[in-house]
Amino acid sequence: MIKIKIAVFFVFMMFCVTSLFAFGGKDKAPKENVVQITGTVRLVGTGLFNDIVITGSEHEWFIHKDESEKLFNLQQQKVVVEGIEEIFEMTFASGLPAGTRRTLRNVKIISIE
Repeated sequence: MIKIKIAVFFVFMMFCVTSLFAFGGKDKAPKENVVQITGTVRLVGTGLFNDIVITGSEHEWFIHKDESEKLFNLQQQKVVVEGIEEIFEMTFASGLPAGTRRTLRNVKIISIE
């Protein structure tokens, strides 16, 4: 009987300890503003999880999934686009900052260079 209580106690303690890491920081709401971006269109990712990205001189902007068809055929070309930029400040489950993700919505192609 004591062995069962000790085993249950250890299982309970393991559950408590491992569940602490699941309560990370909450991602902040995105900031939005209209931007004009010059950069190279690239396809990044693997398998089924591909994203269209515009790589500029300072940042990368992920194109929203609904808008990616507009730029899919322009891969490896330099473009100038305008759109609404959403900036997500991401955090790891431990609460440490995970970086910034920039996403473009309502993309309008200004020119293809």
